[in-house]
Amino acid sequence: MRQHHYLFPTLRKAPSDAEAVSHQLLLRAGLVRPLAAGIYTYLPLGLRVLKKVSSIIQDEMEQIGFSELLMPAMQPAELWKTSGRYEVYGPELIRFHDRHAREFALGPTHEEVITSLIGENIASYRDLPLKLFQIQTKFRDEQRPRFGLLRGREFMMKDAYSFEGSWAQLDRTYLEVYEAYLRIFERCGLHVLAVEADAGAIGGEGETHEFIAPAAIGEDTVAICSQCGFASNLEVMQPSRENQTDDSPSCPHCSGNLQLSRGIELGHVFKLGTKYSSSLNASCLGPDGKWQPVIMGCYGIGVSRILSAVIEQHHDAEGIVWPSSLAPFQVHLIPVSMQDSQQMNAAETLYRQLCDAGIETLLDDREERPGVKFKDSDLIGIPVRIVIGKQAGEGFVEWKDRDRNIAVSTSLESAFVQAVERFASRR
Repeated sequence: MRQHHYLFPTLRKAPSDAEAVSHQLLLRAGLVRPLAAGIYTYLPLGLRVLKKVSSIIQDEMEQIGFSELLMPAMQPAELWKTSGRYEVYGPELIRFHDRHAREFALGPTHEEVITSLIGENIASYRDLPLKLFQIQTKFRDEQRPRFGLLRGREFMMKDAYSFEGSWAQLDRTYLEVYEAYLRIFERCGLHVLAVEADAGAIGGEGETHEFIAPAAIGEDTVAICSQCGFASNLEVMQPSRENQTDDSPSCPHCSGNLQLSRGIELGHVFKLGTKYSSSLNASCLGPDGKWQPVIMGCYGIGVSRILSAVIEQHHDAEGIVWPSSLAPFQVHLIPVSMQDSQQMNAAETLYRQLCDAGIETLLDDREERPGVKFKDSDLIGIPVRIVIGKQAGEGFVEWKDRDRNIAVSTSLESAFVQAVERFASRR
């Protein structure tokens, strides 16, 4: 991609209302722009990262047998009333009427819709298990949108649902998703904690876990035992803490001391049981010939939240330091002078070679001062920067890894080989 023709509005300073580092850098690096409070446009760089996150999630979910579908964002309010969540969800549920006075809601989640769909399309336990997921825009009327993509009114989410014929089947699927989530976050370059959690407005009849990325701006407090490794969202432990006489919580498993830290919730998995299938009549004939509600699991990941969490964990004083798996481009190619024919010939040659090899390359062909180009490059955080300067005529360029503040001189041929060896296997 040639940068001159790219929508690339970087900022030297972050807007004053951007409190979190991730929010500041998302704006400064030109990944997103606000339209209204809690509502963002993903610019080309941001969309590339979002697609890479989605691709990792799709890959891991399909590997454990989930099929992708896409459900409507508009949902009849009657479904929510039937499930009993219409009032429970409160003002965060965005409600409206169409021209025929029929009431709808913009989906913050899709338990009602998917359960209704499955109830209409299965008949026997032999049709089970069914495992489905989607990646879709969700809507919640947050009272106080803040921290950029971390708490918005419109956001991207992966929601998945499993329909089982027995609790034993659900236990197996739940564990498969739990392990897939750990792989997803690892591939995204994130350190996460899997903690015991509260089911909240989703509800359910079994265990539930959250996946928390440690970060100072996180709105969740996690309690971690240094002795046995137990971890829990502090909300789950509040009832037991009421009986303690001191301010230091103790582990419910080994009585060791718990350390409290802040974190960002990125994923949540639930054993729903028959909470939705009973109310929405998703039943099938069991092995005994009797009708029974199917047993459900629900599994969510905040796709757009991952961008913010990664930046919170991967940045320095100059800007973002993207993990290679999510970087919008793999190589940033920067000729120092657009008027120098030797530099431009070398840049064009290397650019074509890299693109032909499948290496995602951004060529900075703007008429800008070198200092501006270098600052922008550090800000957007592409893993490798190759600078083509005065030594281009001798066949040498400067190679710099974004995560290390060291630049080395290398030949054009060596730069190409290094880039292929580093990134070709990631395609």
